Amino acid sequence: MEIIESIQNPKVKTWKKLHSKKGRETTGTFLIEGIHLIEEALKAFIPMKELIINSEKEVPSEWKVSNIPHVFVSAKVLKEICETETPQGYVAVCELPDNRNVLLEKGKFLLIDGVQDPGNVGAIIRTADAAGIDGIILGEGSVDPFNGKVIRSTQGSLFHLPVQKMNLEEALQICRENHIPIFGTTLTGSTYNAIAPQEHFALIVGNEGSGVQETLLNQCDQNLYIPIYGNAESLNVAIATGILLYHLRG
Repeated sequence: MEIIESIQNPKVKTWKKLHSKKGRETTGTFLIEGIHLIEEALKAFIPMKELIINSEKEVPSEWKVSNIPHVFVSAKVLKEICETETPQGYVAVCELPDNRNVLLEKGKFLLIDGVQDPGNVGAIIRTADAAGIDGIILGEGSVDPFNGKVIRSTQGSLFHLPVQKMNLEEALQICRENHIPIFGTTLTGSTYNAIAPQEHFALIVGNEGSGVQETLLNQCDQNLYIPIYGNAESLNVAIATGILLYHLRG
């Protein structure tokens, strides 16, 4: 069994490039780390190009990955390509999904405007998956959904629903053409629980600093806010998104 032991190996350099958005877009691939994420990707039939394994580990028999090329590496190499402090010994190189045309004629959709924190975007994707949302549109200025920290924060939910990067003005136009009600989020407007649950909807959420762009809010059918009863200045965007999604879906 050949084992890659040098961090100067060309393959190692190629894998490390996948930590950058440019590297992912150039190769059409991304990295996932750890047993749980690999298992979630396998369940969702995410195409895998390579399985990178610590040479001291064995591949779990239940994975059924004999058709995927295996590359064995030293612990030193694995640590070099992993972003986590204590790698579990398993990394996969996966193909970026072709998530075009996420917005269907009808459905429940989440639009994200300028949320840059990977942990927040990951938590939002995980929450949207739990709430049964049909798809997510990430507008310009939001973090890349295949950033390693985003992927880990989703706990695998990124593999279970389509996430598309798209201009939000275009997304809203599609929603209007398909007669999907659009709800913005603001610090003023209608209290969210005054709105009845919707069979179909598009909800826009923005970052905690500046919120949703005014130009987008002006195109919404209604803007909603969540009352603050205590002394907190605001809610974390992922928490607010969860409250609104669960209410709107009924």
